[in-house]
Amino acid sequence: MVQISFATLKTILFTLGPLALPRLVGYYRAYKAKAQSRPVPIRPLPSHIYPAFNILFVACLFALISTLPTFAPENIFLSTSSRLQTPNDVLFNRLAHIRPEARLTELDETLKPRIASLDARCLYLYYGPSILAHCPFCVSDEPLSYFWYALPMILLPHILHLFALGAATSSGIAGREGNRWRTSAVMIGIGLAISECYLTGFGDWKANARVTRAEDLNHFHWNMRIWRGIGIGIADAALAGFLWASSTNRMFVVPPTAAERMEASLKILENARGRLGALGMVRNVVVRDDILRRQGDTYWRQEGQVLSEAMDEREVVEGVRNALGSGRISITKLEEDARRFADGIMPAVNVAAQHSQS
Repeated sequence: MVQISFATLKTILFTLGPLALPRLVGYYRAYKAKAQSRPVPIRPLPSHIYPAFNILFVACLFALISTLPTFAPENIFLSTSSRLQTPNDVLFNRLAHIRPEARLTELDETLKPRIASLDARCLYLYYGPSILAHCPFCVSDEPLSYFWYALPMILLPHILHLFALGAATSSGIAGREGNRWRTSAVMIGIGLAISECYLTGFGDWKANARVTRAEDLNHFHWNMRIWRGIGIGIADAALAGFLWASSTNRMFVVPPTAAERMEASLKILENARGRLGALGMVRNVVVRDDILRRQGDTYWRQEGQVLSEAMDEREVVEGVRNALGSGRISITKLEEDARRFADGIMPAVNVAAQHSQS
């Protein structure tokens, strides 16, 4: 494996840093300018997205916890610091010394005759102890038989992961924002499963046969458990990031279609129509009731008196005179705006009156 020293890494950073930093700053400024001029504004995270985040968080947490050594099967070569070429009796004598009461377990007794050969030990490191101990039809002469027996156990965590991805991106839980990522999430989950099956089925299971030191052994089964958990965790975290960015309209914004815009406009108009209808009902009640009508007339008379007194004050008169004299306010323009406003209202009022009469 190629190793990069700190000095080499520092040289690369000092060489490429001045070239990459301006580009990164430019990309950030372009993204910020695009975000400010986007047609869809940034919004808070919708409340219906939180259950999807919870599902992804739990799936990511379980995947990362599964990488801990506590949940991994025991590796007798690591436990005894033995080489692959260690005689079988010596290997299990060392194993018995670390067992309680110096007695081998039932699994140890089952494995003892099955990993006597070098090929069987290579398969042990490749597929793990459970496959070697419990496969009823596997033989070292046909190593692919171990793969077919291990295939359900390999696919099980990925199937559970696909269920979690499907639930997190379902329209019933995450709505339209989550459902748009459903195909991508399923493809990522299937890709992880296919990748592990390919690496396991077509890998070099005899690579450890040429290793003579215990510390150089490739414990493929245990390493694959770690990479599987990390891969699932990264996939879940990335999906949560994409879901957050698209749900808040920060990235991956899909403009609403014409039908959606029309539906939103109709809802706004329907809401306004309902409020105007309620206002008309209240106004009708006020006009028909003598007490409410007198209170309304009293209010508007008092409002007119207060406004008249305010307009007669010296400061207000001087302010209006200065505004008219400086040209900041044009009486002609105000009259024209008032006329246009009235002309725009009267046709709608006439249409509403004709609709109520009909």
